Amino acid sequence: MMSGSKVISLGALLVIAFVSLFIALLFGSMPLSVAQIFNSLFSSTPGIDHDIVWKLRLPRALAAFACGGLLAMSGVLLQVLLRNPLADPYVLGVSGGAALGALVAMLFGAGGAALLHLGALAGAFAAIAIVFMLSFRAGDWNVHRLLLTGIVLSAGFTALISLVLVLAPQVQLRGMLFWLMGDLSDAGNSTVAWVVLIAGLAVFVALAKNLDVLALGSLKARALGVAVAPLQAAIYFGAAVATVAAVLLGGSIGFVGMMVPHALRLIGIHAHRWLLPGAALLGGSFVVLADTLARSAWAPQQLPVGVFTALIGVPALLILLSRKP
Repeated sequence: MMSGSKVISLGALLVIAFVSLFIALLFGSMPLSVAQIFNSLFSSTPGIDHDIVWKLRLPRALAAFACGGLLAMSGVLLQVLLRNPLADPYVLGVSGGAALGALVAMLFGAGGAALLHLGALAGAFAAIAIVFMLSFRAGDWNVHRLLLTGIVLSAGFTALISLVLVLAPQVQLRGMLFWLMGDLSDAGNSTVAWVVLIAGLAVFVALAKNLDVLALGSLKARALGVAVAPLQAAIYFGAAVATVAAVLLGGSIGFVGMMVPHALRLIGIHAHRWLLPGAALLGGSFVVLADTLARSAWAPQQLPVGVFTALIGVPALLILLSRKP
């Protein structure tokens, strides 16, 4: 794929991103017309339409986009780090730690988003610290130990999450399950997530050539003069922070980080200077559309967005795979 074609592809993904955000503004429990959307966006006249767009739908759409972009970017980074096409943002136990922390906070009566986020942060950073300490020894980063530690830690967190769900009162169970399946209904302000997404893209696009070399293997990367251990550490912490920011915003939304990078590679985008921004755009658009469907399909009842990311993503990726020789 030539650079011109890649620019066209990124342009198309950018158009899809804007279209997905507009669709998110258009649909909901109270449908709005295109004229009402434009009037609300470009006019400060107070009214119900203006409040629906600016106070409800636009903040949630932006939160969904940031969440999807972070998960897709994290997936790209971890697939480079682990050299494993099955790697996704949840393989290292970070989301499991965040989920356990959040559910324990709920179990003990955390009434506000601040306490819930604090519990999730504590669990996520505990997982990051454990995986890092067990994988980085005497200046040597062992990727195989990293993957194995993450898988074992994820299994342990899954068991503890199941225990919390068993012990939880019935009144708290629904909220816990929604959080585990991905829920953007209480996403709130997404400024921090956007800062993490933009900063992460800026840093790793600048390192894109090193990522391309590292994807060929650590021995080849060392032979070509890449400082492998610092780069691997940067990838790990960058992916972990992106995952934490996404999980804090929307809970455990699955399938995005694994599916989106593969979809872009299947259409010919491999170089990381194109793959990273493309993944952020496609991942964000994907979660925005899934969330729009989740809150509109059975309105006014809202469904977990993670259910729709899987229901949409699985057949889409299978179709792409079936078309490749």
